[in-house]
Parts: sequence; structure tokens; C-alpha cells
Amino acid sequence: METFQKMCLVITVIGAIIWGMIGLFDFNVVDALFGEDSAVARIVYTLVGITGLINIGLLFNHIEEAK
Repeated sequence: METFQKMCLVITVIGAIIWGMIGLFDFNVVDALFGEDSAVARIVYTLVGITGLINIGLLFNHIEEAK
């Protein structure tokens, strides 16, 4: 499970970098690569959102380790 969470964390960090580029430079890498409103872009955003939810578990790892 630790490897899975690390992979999710990497995807979440990449997503954060993409959102940072949108905020700072008004440049959307996903739209530039796959086109605006494409199915692939929606899949990428969905994947980043799901991995972000999975990474919520990292916030509570210390509670499980203390038991």
C-alpha cells in the first residue's frame, strides 16, 4: 500500500505543478497537450482529483502508527 500511496502522491504533485502554472502563467499544460475540453484532459483531471483524495490517508498515517 505504501508504494501505491507514493505513486498517488507523485501524480498529485504533478497536478499541483500544473495548477501552479495555470495560476502563475495562465498556461494550461493539459489543454496544450490534449486539446481543450477533450476526453483525455477530463481523465487527467479526474485522476489527479482521485489521487488527491487517496492522499488524504497520508494525513492520518501517524495515528495508525501510534497504535
